[in-house]
Amino acid sequence: MYYICSVVEPIVVMERTVSLKGSCEIYVGSTETILPRVLPRRRVVVITDANIDRLYPDLVRRFDYVVIGHGESSKTLVTVQKVYRRFMELGVDRSTFVLGIGGGIVTDVAGFVASTYMRGLDFGFISTTLLGQVDASVGGKNGVNLNDYKNMIGTFTQPCFVISDVGMLRTLPLRELRAGMAEVIKTAVIGDRELFEYLETHSAETFFDNPETMCNVVWSCVSIKAGIVERDEREADTRRLLNLGHTMAHAIEKCAHEINHGEAVAMGIAMICDAAVKGGMLAAPDRDRIHALLEKTGFTLTAPVPTARLLREIAKDKKRSGGIINAVFPTGIGSCRVVGLTLDEFSALMG
Repeated sequence: MYYICSVVEPIVVMERTVSLKGSCEIYVGSTETILPRVLPRRRVVVITDANIDRLYPDLVRRFDYVVIGHGESSKTLVTVQKVYRRFMELGVDRSTFVLGIGGGIVTDVAGFVASTYMRGLDFGFISTTLLGQVDASVGGKNGVNLNDYKNMIGTFTQPCFVISDVGMLRTLPLRELRAGMAEVIKTAVIGDRELFEYLETHSAETFFDNPETMCNVVWSCVSIKAGIVERDEREADTRRLLNLGHTMAHAIEKCAHEINHGEAVAMGIAMICDAAVKGGMLAAPDRDRIHALLEKTGFTLTAPVPTARLLREIAKDKKRSGGIINAVFPTGIGSCRVVGLTLDEFSALMG
Protein backbone atom coordinates (compact mmCIF):
# COMPACT_ATOMS: atom_id res chain seq x y z
CA MET A 1 0.00 0.00 0.00
CA TYR A 2 1.25 3.49 -0.71
CA TYR A 3 0.29 5.60 2.29
CA ILE A 4 2.39 8.35 3.85
CA CYS A 5 5.64 8.12 1.91
CA SER A 6 8.35 10.59 2.88
CA VAL A 7 10.16 10.25 -0.47
CA VAL A 8 7.99 10.51 -3.55
CA GLU A 9 9.29 9.04 -6.80
CA PRO A 10 7.35 9.59 -10.05
CA ILE A 11 5.03 6.82 -11.26
CA VAL A 12 4.63 6.30 -15.00
CA VAL A 13 1.05 5.69 -16.15
CA MET A 14 -0.70 6.09 -19.47
CA GLU A 15 -1.65 9.74 -19.92
CA ARG A 16 -5.27 10.62 -20.74
CA THR A 17 -6.91 13.95 -21.51
CA VAL A 18 -10.43 15.34 -21.76
CA SER A 19 -11.46 18.89 -22.70
CA LEU A 20 -14.15 20.72 -20.75
CA LYS A 21 -16.09 23.74 -22.00
CA GLY A 22 -13.46 24.35 -24.67
CA SER A 23 -11.22 26.09 -22.14
CA CYS A 24 -10.12 23.51 -19.57
CA GLU A 25 -7.91 20.49 -20.23
CA ILE A 26 -8.09 17.72 -17.65
CA TYR A 27 -5.09 15.38 -17.56
CA VAL A 28 -4.74 12.08 -15.75
CA GLY A 29 -1.05 11.29 -15.75
CA SER A 30 2.34 12.39 -14.47
CA THR A 31 2.89 15.95 -13.25
CA GLU A 32 6.55 15.67 -14.21
CA THR A 33 5.73 15.17 -17.90
CA ILE A 34 2.52 17.22 -18.20
CA LEU A 35 3.27 20.43 -16.28
CA PRO A 36 6.14 21.67 -18.50
CA ARG A 37 3.82 21.44 -21.52
CA VAL A 38 0.79 23.20 -20.05
CA LEU A 39 2.23 25.87 -17.74
CA PRO A 40 2.21 29.31 -19.43
CA ARG A 41 5.57 30.98 -20.08
CA ARG A 42 4.95 33.82 -17.69
CA ARG A 43 5.09 34.47 -13.99
CA VAL A 44 3.53 31.75 -11.82
CA VAL A 45 2.49 31.98 -8.17
CA VAL A 46 1.59 28.80 -6.28
CA ILE A 47 -1.07 28.38 -3.59
CA THR A 48 -0.54 25.24 -1.53
CA ASP A 49 -0.56 23.87 2.02
CA ALA A 50 2.23 22.93 4.42
CA ASN A 51 2.04 19.20 3.67
CA ILE A 52 2.52 19.69 -0.06
CA ASP A 53 5.29 22.22 0.55
CA ARG A 54 7.06 19.62 2.71
CA LEU A 55 6.55 16.68 0.36
CA TYR A 56 7.20 18.44 -2.96
CA PRO A 57 9.55 21.36 -2.21
CA ASP A 58 11.22 21.16 -5.62
CA LEU A 59 7.84 21.57 -7.29
CA VAL A 60 6.48 24.33 -5.04
CA ARG A 61 9.57 26.43 -4.45
CA ARG A 62 10.58 26.91 -8.04
CA PHE A 63 7.89 29.65 -7.97
CA ASP A 64 6.75 32.32 -5.55
CA TYR A 65 4.27 30.59 -3.30
CA VAL A 66 1.64 31.10 -0.59
CA VAL A 67 0.96 28.43 2.06
CA ILE A 68 -2.54 28.14 3.56
CA GLY A 69 -3.82 25.99 6.42
CA HIS A 70 -5.39 22.53 6.42
CA GLY A 71 -9.02 21.47 6.61
CA GLU A 72 -12.40 23.13 6.29
CA SER A 73 -11.45 25.71 8.94
CA SER A 74 -9.05 27.21 6.38
CA LYS A 75 -11.62 27.39 3.61
CA THR A 76 -12.88 30.85 4.58
CA LEU A 77 -12.86 34.48 3.57
CA VAL A 78 -10.25 35.09 6.27
CA THR A 79 -7.85 32.82 4.39
CA VAL A 80 -8.79 34.45 1.10
CA GLN A 81 -8.00 37.89 2.49
CA LYS A 82 -4.60 36.68 3.70
CA VAL A 83 -3.83 35.36 0.22
CA TYR A 84 -4.97 38.64 -1.38
CA ARG A 85 -2.60 40.56 0.91
CA ARG A 86 0.28 38.21 0.11
CA PHE A 87 -0.45 38.62 -3.59
CA MET A 88 -0.20 42.39 -3.17
CA GLU A 89 3.14 42.00 -1.37
CA LEU A 90 4.41 39.80 -4.19
CA GLY A 91 3.26 42.26 -6.85
CA VAL A 92 0.86 39.82 -8.48
CA ASP A 93 -0.84 41.40 -11.49
CA ARG A 94 -3.20 40.36 -14.25
CA SER A 95 -0.44 38.67 -16.20
CA THR A 96 0.32 36.28 -13.31
CA PHE A 97 -0.76 32.65 -13.51
CA VAL A 98 -2.02 31.03 -10.28
CA LEU A 99 -1.21 27.35 -9.73
CA GLY A 100 -3.07 25.54 -6.95
CA ILE A 101 -1.23 22.42 -5.74
CA GLY A 102 -3.11 20.33 -3.22
CA GLY A 103 -6.41 18.75 -2.33
CA GLY A 104 -9.91 20.16 -2.49
CA ILE A 105 -9.37 22.86 0.12
CA VAL A 106 -6.37 24.24 -1.77
CA THR A 107 -8.00 24.09 -5.20
CA ASP A 108 -11.22 25.68 -3.91
CA VAL A 109 -9.34 28.55 -2.30
CA ALA A 110 -6.90 28.94 -5.19
CA GLY A 111 -9.71 28.96 -7.75
CA PHE A 112 -11.73 31.47 -5.77
CA VAL A 113 -8.76 33.77 -5.20
CA ALA A 114 -7.74 33.62 -8.86
CA SER A 115 -11.31 34.18 -10.03
CA THR A 116 -11.70 37.33 -7.94
CA TYR A 117 -8.29 38.97 -7.51
CA MET A 118 -8.01 41.95 -9.87
CA ARG A 119 -11.28 40.71 -11.46
CA GLY A 120 -9.77 37.41 -12.47
CA LEU A 121 -6.45 35.70 -13.20
CA ASP A 122 -5.76 32.56 -15.21
CA PHE A 123 -5.21 29.51 -13.03
CA GLY A 124 -4.66 25.77 -13.05
CA PHE A 125 -4.54 22.90 -10.57
CA ILE A 126 -2.36 19.97 -9.65
CA SER A 127 -4.76 17.81 -7.67
CA THR A 128 -3.04 15.68 -5.02
CA THR A 129 -5.90 13.84 -3.26
CA LEU A 130 -8.29 11.21 -4.54
CA LEU A 131 -11.30 13.27 -3.53
CA GLY A 132 -9.88 16.24 -5.40
CA GLN A 133 -8.96 14.24 -8.49
CA VAL A 134 -12.36 12.61 -8.95
CA ASP A 135 -14.50 15.56 -7.86
CA ALA A 136 -13.37 18.77 -6.16
CA SER A 137 -10.83 20.05 -8.70
CA VAL A 138 -12.96 19.28 -11.77
CA GLY A 139 -15.86 21.37 -13.00
CA GLY A 140 -15.08 25.02 -12.34
CA LYS A 141 -16.72 25.42 -8.93
CA ASN A 142 -14.57 27.56 -6.64
CA GLY A 143 -15.82 28.53 -3.23
CA VAL A 144 -15.34 29.04 0.48
CA ASN A 145 -17.47 28.40 3.53
CA LEU A 146 -19.35 30.92 5.66
CA ASN A 147 -20.28 30.20 9.28
CA ASP A 148 -19.93 26.43 8.74
CA TYR A 149 -22.16 26.49 5.65
CA LYS A 150 -20.19 24.88 2.86
CA ASN A 151 -19.37 26.74 -0.35
CA MET A 152 -21.78 29.58 0.35
CA ILE A 153 -19.53 32.10 -1.43
CA GLY A 154 -17.98 31.21 -4.76
CA THR A 155 -17.73 31.39 -8.53
CA PHE A 156 -18.12 29.22 -11.60
CA THR A 157 -14.78 29.69 -13.36
CA GLN A 158 -12.94 26.95 -15.23
CA PRO A 159 -9.22 26.44 -14.62
CA CYS A 160 -7.02 26.34 -17.69
CA PHE A 161 -5.98 22.82 -16.74
CA VAL A 162 -6.24 20.18 -14.04
CA ILE A 163 -3.51 17.57 -13.56
CA SER A 164 -4.56 14.47 -11.61
CA ASP A 165 -1.40 12.55 -10.77
CA VAL A 166 -2.23 9.24 -9.04
CA GLY A 167 1.41 8.94 -7.99
CA MET A 168 0.78 11.75 -5.53
CA LEU A 169 -1.85 9.65 -3.77
CA ARG A 170 0.97 7.62 -2.19
CA THR A 171 1.40 10.34 0.42
CA LEU A 172 -2.20 10.10 1.69
CA PRO A 173 -3.32 8.41 4.92
CA LEU A 174 -5.76 5.54 4.42
CA ARG A 175 -8.64 7.58 5.83
CA GLU A 176 -8.15 10.23 3.14
CA LEU A 177 -7.94 7.65 0.37
CA ARG A 178 -11.15 6.10 1.63
CA ALA A 179 -12.79 9.54 1.70
CA GLY A 180 -12.08 9.85 -2.00
CA MET A 181 -13.66 6.46 -2.61
CA ALA A 182 -17.00 7.86 -1.38
CA GLU A 183 -16.97 10.23 -4.36
CA VAL A 184 -15.94 7.37 -6.66
CA ILE A 185 -18.92 5.31 -5.48
CA LYS A 186 -21.18 8.35 -5.83
CA THR A 187 -20.07 8.80 -9.43
CA ALA A 188 -20.69 5.13 -10.20
CA VAL A 189 -24.20 5.29 -8.74
CA ILE A 190 -24.94 8.40 -10.77
CA GLY A 191 -23.83 7.19 -14.16
CA ASP A 192 -21.53 4.17 -14.47
CA ARG A 193 -23.00 0.75 -13.72
CA GLU A 194 -19.85 -0.96 -15.04
CA LEU A 195 -17.65 0.98 -12.61
CA PHE A 196 -20.02 0.12 -9.76
CA GLU A 197 -19.83 -3.59 -10.57
CA TYR A 198 -16.04 -3.38 -10.75
CA LEU A 199 -15.94 -1.74 -7.31
CA GLU A 200 -18.22 -4.48 -5.95
CA THR A 201 -15.82 -7.23 -6.99
CA HIS A 202 -12.51 -5.61 -5.99
CA SER A 203 -11.31 -4.36 -2.62
CA ALA A 204 -10.31 -0.73 -2.15
CA GLU A 205 -6.75 -1.90 -1.55
CA THR A 206 -6.72 -3.16 -5.15
CA PHE A 207 -6.89 0.44 -6.32
CA PHE A 208 -4.60 1.89 -3.67
CA ASP A 209 -1.84 -0.61 -4.45
CA ASN A 210 -2.04 -0.43 -8.25
CA PRO A 211 -1.38 2.97 -9.88
CA GLU A 212 -2.65 1.88 -13.30
CA THR A 213 -5.92 0.62 -11.81
CA MET A 214 -6.30 3.79 -9.80
CA CYS A 215 -5.64 5.79 -12.94
CA ASN A 216 -8.52 3.95 -14.64
CA VAL A 217 -10.84 4.68 -11.71
CA VAL A 218 -9.93 8.38 -11.67
CA TRP A 219 -10.33 8.59 -15.43
CA SER A 220 -13.80 7.01 -15.30
CA CYS A 221 -14.95 9.53 -12.70
CA VAL A 222 -13.40 12.51 -14.48
CA SER A 223 -15.04 11.50 -17.76
CA ILE A 224 -18.49 11.22 -16.19
CA LYS A 225 -18.21 14.50 -14.31
CA ALA A 226 -16.81 16.36 -17.32
CA GLY A 227 -19.69 15.09 -19.45
CA ILE A 228 -22.25 16.33 -16.95
CA VAL A 229 -20.57 19.72 -16.49
CA GLU A 230 -20.26 20.14 -20.26
CA ARG A 231 -24.06 19.99 -20.49
CA ASP A 232 -24.78 22.11 -17.43
CA GLU A 233 -21.88 24.18 -16.13
CA ARG A 234 -23.83 26.33 -13.67
CA GLU A 235 -25.97 23.66 -12.03
CA ALA A 236 -29.31 24.66 -13.51
CA ASP A 237 -30.33 21.08 -14.25
CA THR A 238 -28.30 17.90 -14.78
CA ARG A 239 -25.23 19.04 -12.79
CA ARG A 240 -27.37 18.72 -9.68
CA LEU A 241 -26.97 14.96 -10.07
CA LEU A 242 -23.41 15.38 -8.77
CA ASN A 243 -24.90 16.36 -5.42
CA LEU A 244 -26.03 12.80 -4.71
CA GLY A 245 -25.74 12.34 -0.95
CA HIS A 246 -24.47 15.88 -0.43
CA THR A 247 -27.66 17.47 0.91
CA MET A 248 -27.43 15.27 3.99
CA ALA A 249 -23.62 15.19 3.94
CA HIS A 250 -23.21 18.94 4.28
CA ALA A 251 -25.58 18.96 7.24
CA ILE A 252 -23.63 16.08 8.83
CA GLU A 253 -20.35 17.93 8.37
CA LYS A 254 -21.80 21.04 9.99
CA CYS A 255 -23.12 19.13 12.98
CA ALA A 256 -20.22 16.71 13.46
CA HIS A 257 -16.85 18.26 12.67
CA GLU A 258 -14.98 15.02 13.35
CA ILE A 259 -16.57 13.51 10.21
CA ASN A 260 -14.68 14.25 6.99
CA HIS A 261 -16.34 15.02 3.68
CA GLY A 262 -16.09 11.54 2.20
CA GLU A 263 -17.43 9.90 5.34
CA ALA A 264 -20.35 12.32 5.38
CA VAL A 265 -21.05 11.69 1.68
CA ALA A 266 -21.17 7.94 2.32
CA MET A 267 -23.70 8.48 5.12
CA GLY A 268 -25.68 10.86 2.94
CA ILE A 269 -25.82 8.37 0.05
CA ALA A 270 -27.01 5.62 2.38
CA MET A 271 -29.73 7.85 3.83
CA ILE A 272 -30.97 9.06 0.45
CA CYS A 273 -31.07 5.47 -0.83
CA ASP A 274 -33.34 4.55 2.09
CA ALA A 275 -35.54 7.52 1.23
CA ALA A 276 -35.61 6.53 -2.45
CA VAL A 277 -36.85 3.05 -1.52
CA LYS A 278 -39.45 4.58 0.77
CA GLY A 279 -40.62 6.85 -2.05
CA GLY A 280 -40.83 4.04 -4.59
CA MET A 281 -37.99 5.36 -6.72
CA LEU A 282 -35.38 2.66 -6.01
CA ALA A 283 -35.70 -1.09 -5.67
CA ALA A 284 -34.66 -2.43 -2.26
CA PRO A 285 -32.09 -4.87 -3.74
CA ASP A 286 -30.29 -1.97 -5.47
CA ARG A 287 -30.32 -0.02 -2.19
CA ASP A 288 -28.83 -3.02 -0.44
CA ARG A 289 -26.04 -3.27 -3.05
CA ILE A 290 -25.15 0.40 -2.60
CA HIS A 291 -25.13 0.04 1.19
CA ALA A 292 -23.00 -3.11 0.93
CA LEU A 293 -20.41 -1.43 -1.30
CA LEU A 294 -20.13 1.54 1.04
CA GLU A 295 -19.69 -0.77 4.02
CA LYS A 296 -17.14 -2.93 2.17
CA THR A 297 -15.12 0.19 1.48
CA GLY A 298 -15.01 0.87 5.22
CA PHE A 299 -17.71 3.44 5.82
CA THR A 300 -20.07 3.74 8.76
CA LEU A 301 -23.52 4.50 7.36
CA THR A 302 -25.30 5.79 10.46
CA ALA A 303 -25.09 9.55 11.00
CA PRO A 304 -23.72 10.60 14.41
CA VAL A 305 -26.54 13.12 14.95
CA PRO A 306 -30.35 12.75 14.82
CA THR A 307 -32.03 13.18 11.45
CA ALA A 308 -34.27 15.90 12.87
CA ARG A 309 -31.23 18.05 13.61
CA LEU A 310 -29.86 17.48 10.11
CA LEU A 311 -33.17 18.54 8.60
CA ARG A 312 -33.07 21.81 10.56
CA GLU A 313 -29.69 22.56 8.99
CA ILE A 314 -30.91 21.59 5.52
CA ALA A 315 -33.65 24.20 5.84
CA LYS A 316 -30.85 26.80 5.61
CA ASP A 317 -28.89 25.06 2.86
CA LYS A 318 -27.83 27.01 -0.22
CA LYS A 319 -29.40 24.43 -2.55
CA ARG A 320 -32.93 25.47 -1.58
CA SER A 321 -34.57 27.56 -4.29
CA GLY A 322 -37.91 29.23 -3.67
CA GLY A 323 -38.56 26.90 -0.73
CA ILE A 324 -37.70 23.81 -2.82
CA ILE A 325 -34.95 21.29 -2.12
CA ASN A 326 -33.56 19.77 -5.31
CA ALA A 327 -32.88 16.31 -3.92
CA VAL A 328 -31.00 13.66 -5.91
CA PHE A 329 -32.43 10.14 -5.66
CA PRO A 330 -30.96 6.95 -7.12
CA THR A 331 -33.37 5.12 -9.40
CA GLY A 332 -31.01 2.20 -10.07
CA ILE A 333 -27.34 1.32 -10.22
CA GLY A 334 -25.95 3.93 -12.60
CA SER A 335 -28.99 6.21 -12.76
CA CYS A 336 -30.37 9.02 -10.63
CA ARG A 337 -32.90 11.80 -10.94
CA VAL A 338 -33.43 15.21 -9.35
CA VAL A 339 -36.75 15.75 -7.58
CA GLY A 340 -37.89 19.15 -6.34
CA LEU A 341 -39.45 18.78 -2.90
CA THR A 342 -40.67 21.08 -0.19
CA LEU A 343 -38.86 20.75 3.11
CA ASP A 344 -41.89 18.97 4.56
CA GLU A 345 -41.97 16.50 1.67
CA PHE A 346 -38.25 15.89 1.94
CA SER A 347 -38.48 15.47 5.71
CA ALA A 348 -41.28 12.92 5.34
CA LEU A 349 -39.09 10.78 3.09
CA MET A 350 -36.02 11.11 5.28
CA GLY A 351 -37.85 10.47 8.56
